[in-house]
Amino acid sequence: MSKMLWAPSQERAKSTNMHQFIQYVNDLYCMSIAGYDALYRWSISDIPSFWEAVWNYAGVIYSSPYEHVVDDVIKLPGAKWFEGARLNFAENLLRYRDDRVAMTFKGETLPAVSISYAELYDKVSRLARSLRDMGIAPGDRIAGFMPNMIETAVAMLAATSVGAIWSSCSPDFGAEGVLDRFGQIRPRVLFTANGYSYGGKKFDSLPTIAQIAGQLPCLEHIIVVPYTESGPDISRVPKAVLFEDFLSKGDSTELFFEQLPASHPVYIMYSSGTTGVPKCIVHGAAGTLVQHLKELKLHTDLKREDTIFYYTTCGWMMWNWLISSLALGARLLLFDGSPFHPDPTGLWRMAQDEKVSIFGTSAKYLSSIEKAGVKPAEEFDLGNLRSVLSTGSPLSVESFDYVYRDIKEDLVLSSISGGTDIVSCFMLGNPMGSVYAGELQCRGLGMKVVALGDDGKPVIGEKGELVCTAAVPSMPLGFWNDPDGRRYRSAYFETYQGVWAHGDYIEITEGGGVIVYGRSDATLNPGGVRMGTAEIYRQIETLPEIMDSLVIGQDWENDVRVILFVKLRPGHELDESLLKRIRNTIGSNASPRHVPARIVAVEDIPYTLSGKKVELAVRNVVHGREVKNRFALANPEALEHYSGLKELAS
Repeated sequence: MSKMLWAPSQERAKSTNMHQFIQYVNDLYCMSIAGYDALYRWSISDIPSFWEAVWNYAGVIYSSPYEHVVDDVIKLPGAKWFEGARLNFAENLLRYRDDRVAMTFKGETLPAVSISYAELYDKVSRLARSLRDMGIAPGDRIAGFMPNMIETAVAMLAATSVGAIWSSCSPDFGAEGVLDRFGQIRPRVLFTANGYSYGGKKFDSLPTIAQIAGQLPCLEHIIVVPYTESGPDISRVPKAVLFEDFLSKGDSTELFFEQLPASHPVYIMYSSGTTGVPKCIVHGAAGTLVQHLKELKLHTDLKREDTIFYYTTCGWMMWNWLISSLALGARLLLFDGSPFHPDPTGLWRMAQDEKVSIFGTSAKYLSSIEKAGVKPAEEFDLGNLRSVLSTGSPLSVESFDYVYRDIKEDLVLSSISGGTDIVSCFMLGNPMGSVYAGELQCRGLGMKVVALGDDGKPVIGEKGELVCTAAVPSMPLGFWNDPDGRRYRSAYFETYQGVWAHGDYIEITEGGGVIVYGRSDATLNPGGVRMGTAEIYRQIETLPEIMDSLVIGQDWENDVRVILFVKLRPGHELDESLLKRIRNTIGSNASPRHVPARIVAVEDIPYTLSGKKVELAVRNVVHGREVKNRFALANPEALEHYSGLKELAS
């Protein structure tokens, strides 16, 4: 059994929102639930009643009530949630309109800037008026190519207040990566900044934006926020206007929130692009809202007096998750830049100065600062800190120990896991529960998650495939440009008929915790940044020296690193010049995060009989695991080239 590292005092457990919710449920349904395990069992045995309780306890704002919570909880895909309800996503996030600080933004080298809830409401109102004046209507798409700053949240809230669909990606994406995404959804407006900062350097985004604008004729306006310089020259960007110039002038007016069906789309997010251009995942307003409220209020124990921070870009679902914290009236701390600038202690200094109570990051970051010898407990006053969240990849036992040894003894360490696919988590923290080394504390309330063994039957205490056997409100409405739903069904519901297959390899412990062993598909996830092999392949195909290639993620130092195998054309060798061009091509056109940690020349690339590359088989060989499907390969002998490679030993 795993080592217990922390348990809340009885007083602390009783002070949590989770404890209060249990009392609320007991009163509402005349039950006698005691503790999280019993609450979880009830939440998956009576799913409609559970989500009804969340809806009411969290105080969802609506103009028309729902007729029923869900039509058929075992209808996967296709369950319909909260039919009949009419509401607005942004209205729920802007319910507080007082002088308390809503968001504080800290640029890497800039002083912190804050905005109150009243000021946020006013700025969103003015921007929404501008969008309405140009004819933006429900269902239109508005995109963000922005750092994680206040104006990004303002743009999303203004867009969703009028019923537009928000979609964003990080400014370090190359033009091709952006066009692969936004080119599919055809946004009418693009919000961007003139640049971004990272590692003490400023990067000019305007050339990339101009390239994007030239290939997206659907864009009517490009709204530029001055960030890395106060007066950027935007003349080279067609249809560009500065943010303040676009913002409606005049007296503040009441913000009108478009009242829309519960299933109205609020976000379009993107798959990693493993088998082609990224899939456009459409998320509904009510489902996203209630799921985030559940996770933030109950599992994260977020309260109005808290300051919550998560190190994320706007291309990761954790940004969407973080911004939903506004609905609880908390203070959000936003950050743009490198977590290691000016030194590895930077984020902890910020946590001290800004009195952060909930600190979110990735497993890779925790591992890296441990190796750098950072001991926040010795260097900073973290008296306000009561929770550390980690996601992106499995958190190692060593990192669990590090947090309690060198960050703070008395806090709840919540290793959480889910994905862009559900814009939320399947496994989460439990502020009432104990923390065990190497384990995620619990499965999320209302999430009927099981591990399926090789025989397709649920297992406990053994490794298996993560599946969800009942509908969840935040499951996607579908994919954009997938009218018959075929691609959506293929992505999640065909591996095991009638249940959601997530592609994670997990173990559910006897005590109800979860151990995540990583992805069971070919998706790459270095440092918690989800990416697909196809995005790299598209860049490699432009290099004439390379005949073929294959990409995998290699488990390395409690994270995953990207490994690129290349089959060279006759007469070429993998010299320093070619290595540099490969890295530059990928870094410029996909993103710097896609650049492989190792590039290795091989004699052949294995394929299936139907002509598909077999990344998973190669990954198994590299990790010394058995390949069970050699019979399906056209050239199984090619796998021998990947065994015992010295290039991958360091």
